Formats: sequence, structure tokens, C-alpha cells
Amino acid sequence: MNTRVLDGEIIATRFEDTRAYRGVRTRRIFAFLLDYFFVALLTIPFAILVAILGLLTFGLGWALFSVLVPMVAILYIWNTLGSRDQATIGMKIMGIRLEKLDGSRIDGMTAVVHSVLFWAGNVILTPLVLLVTLFSDRKRTLHDLLLGTVVTRTDI
Repeated sequence: MNTRVLDGEIIATRFEDTRAYRGVRTRRIFAFLLDYFFVALLTIPFAILVAILGLLTFGLGWALFSVLVPMVAILYIWNTLGSRDQATIGMKIMGIRLEKLDGSRIDGMTAVVHSVLFWAGNVILTPLVLLVTLFSDRKRTLHDLLLGTVVTRTDI
């Protein structure tokens, strides 16, 4: 059995430990900003490739510029959040990770759906999507609630 006692309170799982959620909201915001920066950096070499492709195809390849940033972002999310670490580079720097409440691993598709739901929520609700974290258990956002995920600190 995986139970432990913290200040006289029995904690059965890591998800019940309130220390795992301290400062998560702020860390998520900074991790998002860092990841936004990394996606922008990764877009540069792909933009150069698309520019060269456009020259070789007499301008037809330049149509790829319309989907370049979303595709780079999806590849970034798939390969980082869907990896063994279950965290993007920004999340690793901020010391947080995405976990499923049932204990199973985050796969690439779940990571991409999580990200797409985040962006869809932002388009519809603007940054007010973060207000859900003020009222939900474990500081979960709307897309966390829909997918059964939670963001926790890695140092607990």
C-alpha cells in the first residue's frame, strides 16, 4: 500500500498531497510563455525550408506558411508533452508535469488534444480560461477537467 502520513493526515496517493499543487498556476503561465518562445525559435528553420521549397515550386510551396506555426507547435507538443517526461521544455524548467488522474501515461495524441482544447478555450473564453483554476480542485483548468488530467510539481 502506498500511504504516508503528513501532519497527521493520511495521504493515499500523490494526487491528494496539497503540496503538489502549490504555485502550479503561476508555473503553468511561465511555462506557457517559455514554450511559446521555443516554438517561435523552432519555426525559424522550418520557415527557411518552406521559403526554399517555395522558390523551387515557383511559389506553390509558400502556401505552407499558412499552417507552419500550428504544425511546428503540434510537433513540439507531441514530442515533448507526449514523451516519457510528460512535460514540455518550459514545463521542465518550471518544475511541473502533466499527469492523468488514472495513473496512465500521457501519449502524444492526448498531449495534442490537451493543447488544442487549451487554444480553443482561449479563442472562446480569452485568458479567462485561467479563472477555472481558482474554483476547481487541484487548480485544474477546463481542458484538464475534460481530459482527466492534472498538472503537478515534480519536486514533491
